[in-house]
Amino acid sequence: MLTASPASPPLHPLKTAYELNSELQHFRDLFARLRAEIGKAIVGYDELVTDTLTAIFAQGHVLLEGVPGLGKTHLVKTLSRVVNLESGRVQCTPDLMPADILGTQIVDLDTTSGQRTLRFEKGPVFKNILLIDEINRATPKTQAALLEVMQEHRVTTGGITHELPSPFLVLATQNPMEMEGTYPLPEAQLDRFLFKIKVPFPDLASLVEISRRTTGFHEVALESVCDGAALLGFQETLTYVPIADPLTEWAARLVLSTHPDSPGAPEKVRRFVAYGSSPRGLQAMIRGGRVHAAMAGRTAVAHDDLTRAARTALRHRIIRNFEGEAAGLDIDTLVDELIAGQPRPQ
Repeated sequence: MLTASPASPPLHPLKTAYELNSELQHFRDLFARLRAEIGKAIVGYDELVTDTLTAIFAQGHVLLEGVPGLGKTHLVKTLSRVVNLESGRVQCTPDLMPADILGTQIVDLDTTSGQRTLRFEKGPVFKNILLIDEINRATPKTQAALLEVMQEHRVTTGGITHELPSPFLVLATQNPMEMEGTYPLPEAQLDRFLFKIKVPFPDLASLVEISRRTTGFHEVALESVCDGAALLGFQETLTYVPIADPLTEWAARLVLSTHPDSPGAPEKVRRFVAYGSSPRGLQAMIRGGRVHAAMAGRTAVAHDDLTRAARTALRHRIIRNFEGEAAGLDIDTLVDELIAGQPRPQ
């Protein structure tokens, strides 16, 4: 039986175990209410909504990938209304410039003295939730402007650093790479996203229900379920969900097995993979695992919680080589095989 190791984060010094469990119960109630409220507007995507909320409570950014028309943007807009946070939106096009996202310096003229001063006009990034629609339609120069924003939650321009509001989340949508007019995201940019979530095409029943809800004259009325302060509080609480050392080591071995030059890498990885997951992949698995454990009513992370988070945490961090692309290697299938190949910790 797994037990929490001494290396796991201690409970908050002002909280007892009973208080932590009580807060986790409040979190489960809130999570259920959020899913139910979002479900009023989003049909047939229960797993997608769960994974998106998991990333948000795990303090990470989300990349949503799917063909146009599947409701990716609608999901993000619905989420911002339900959590009652200020949202900004960037519609990416090839002519979009970094200043269109970050902001720009404007010259102000004092009509009395005739003096000119520079003033920073904030861009749409200075919101709690930033929707970046069709991020892979922006050029690499514009995509690179988001690196500091997503990692450090700040903007540096003109030698001055401006802090972003807290909480701060980037929810980006992306068309599949084979579609026209797109620019593949560089590895450094992909690595900034905690999860990459695929948006599948809805089934027949979902399509019929979508038609019923969206072809009338009235939009679905949504209520705010929480606010920024509550979100920050639960994000902190979830960091104290313990994880045993054997589970952390299991997750680390899984990440190492994605590297073709690792001694434990299977033949398929050595043959078809160019680059494996970064350490952020391990962090994403553990942070996501803590949220899944709390949702399931567990007081510590279990093996199933890590495997539940593995696909969304690793699928965008494993880069195929030329042979892997030519062979059509499916990364999700590869991750499942790597999980099955790692002995379950006892």
